[in-house]
Amino acid sequence: MNVILEVNDLQKTFGAVVAAKDINVTISEHETIGVIGANGAGKTTFVNMVTGYMKPTAGQIKFLGQDILGLQPRDITCRGISRSFQVPQVFMSETVFENLLMAYAIFEDTGLDMLKPIMSEERTARVDDHLNRYQIADYRNAIASTLPQGVRKLLDIAMAAVRSPKLLMLDEPTSGISVEEKFPLMDIIMDALKQENTTVLFIEHDMEIVERYVARVLAFYQGEVVCDAPTEEAMVDEKVRKFVIGEEYHRTRIERVAEDSADA
Repeated sequence: MNVILEVNDLQKTFGAVVAAKDINVTISEHETIGVIGANGAGKTTFVNMVTGYMKPTAGQIKFLGQDILGLQPRDITCRGISRSFQVPQVFMSETVFENLLMAYAIFEDTGLDMLKPIMSEERTARVDDHLNRYQIADYRNAIASTLPQGVRKLLDIAMAAVRSPKLLMLDEPTSGISVEEKFPLMDIIMDALKQENTTVLFIEHDMEIVERYVARVLAFYQGEVVCDAPTEEAMVDEKVRKFVIGEEYHRTRIERVAEDSADA
């Protein structure tokens, strides 16, 4: 697989506080990666630096072979890296259709061009495709502020993906979602992204989500990547057990795997 993102010796400090230390990560196309770690471990700092929302103190970030360090978020998005946030970033007073249409147009036009009409046959077709792909077509004309939380999450992620980024970075896609909704919601998201061969990296605290949907795990602790491994290996890694998931979850996981094997 072709490498699309290279992060070398990435660091971020705030005075004496080290938020990111010696981060070295390579991501190839079509990968699905889960980023795990306790609050304050450096997960969001890492995503913020890659997407231009935070400037690293030192290090290098290359996307598709080009240096993107220091670029503005909009410029990075235009190059093919998109993201969503833990709290959905939608236009609350606009309809679902209008939200997607604006998300599509905003990274295509510049300056005063944004004052021109944004409706076009191509854009409308793309938006309608995403409405169906993310299973929110029934809410096409609904105002975003009236949407159920799960639908709002789907809209937010559909907006981030509407221009077919090469790499999509999601911040806790299941936060605020009920236990009953989390797997159906993730099925919709991952199926939609798979259809477009999108490389996906997402921050997640729910280990059931991580185990079910990602093939590779990056585990953060105190600003460092302490484990970078296939999911099965990461879940039994000593540092992951100690610093991230805890021994209780590890024991529960072993019991669950044993039960599944017995049932099979």
